[in-house]
Amino acid sequence: MNYSSESIKKAYDELDKRRSTAIAVQSARVREIREKYPEAYSVYMEIVSTKDRLAEVILSKSGDIRSAVEKIRDGNLKAQDRLGKLLRGYGLPEDYLNIHYFCQKCRDSGVREGNRCECVSELLDKYSVEELNRLCSIKLSDFADFDITYYPESITYAGKNYNPRQIMEDNLRFCIDYAKNFSEHSPSVFMLGETGLGKTFLSGCIAKEVRKKGFSAAFDSAQSFFREIEKEHFGRSDGDTLGTLMNADLVIIDDLGSELHSPFNASAAYNVINSRLNLSKPTIISSNLSLEELAKFYDDRIMSRLMGMFRTLRFIGTDIRQIKRRMGVYE
Repeated sequence: MNYSSESIKKAYDELDKRRSTAIAVQSARVREIREKYPEAYSVYMEIVSTKDRLAEVILSKSGDIRSAVEKIRDGNLKAQDRLGKLLRGYGLPEDYLNIHYFCQKCRDSGVREGNRCECVSELLDKYSVEELNRLCSIKLSDFADFDITYYPESITYAGKNYNPRQIMEDNLRFCIDYAKNFSEHSPSVFMLGETGLGKTFLSGCIAKEVRKKGFSAAFDSAQSFFREIEKEHFGRSDGDTLGTLMNADLVIIDDLGSELHSPFNASAAYNVINSRLNLSKPTIISSNLSLEELAKFYDDRIMSRLMGMFRTLRFIGTDIRQIKRRMGVYE
């Protein structure tokens, strides 16, 4: 995946910050032990000096080097054991004086076995999603602002009677639980219903809560996402929107079907949907179109995945924007 220079800079700045913080915390703890527990500090310094004493023996090239090295190592192990017992006696963990790196695999260096560490890739993906989200004009809202009273208790739709308020209470509860318990194993969700019924609002609430939990969530309209993918594909723009959508913890595609209908966009939609399903990454898709209308623009590959591999939430009611307008409520 191609990352922007801004995302790369932010990722490595964060890496430097993590490493500096870990070292600073350890240094403060060493000073604390030196001042409060001189005996433990003396043992700690004996351990720290092991490397220098080993180097001195090896470079001297005199005497029985192997025996000398083994003696130093044995002394080091005994010192570590003694330090652990002393620290436990002070009510501290045995590893209190170790440097606690954010990533133990690369010690916050960003390099592991000559390759870029996973922690760097995670940071690059995070900042790439944030960069992509800056283009989004959709407001991220709070569940507490979702007003269920705008939904009637009875409505006739397609010749059948429904209770939109009960349906939306169930949808709201599902979305709150989804955000609260979000993980990489969360299901994909397909929100289906006419315009103005809260699909964008609730998916935006999910995005906001998921991001609070530290996950990356890319959120924008299908039109915006696919337009950027097309511009980058034909060299009219830099960036890697498709790659970012593949790597984000959660992708929310709002208003599927509103984008320009073209073979390229249909292919892009399939690529994103199918690839994320194959990667077991959750995706939330909403659409104002009916299944019949969507089927006119997307082939069976897309429709079968939306209906067979996504959890469907149906939104029923009266356009809330029109209700608010009649009530003189403007946002």
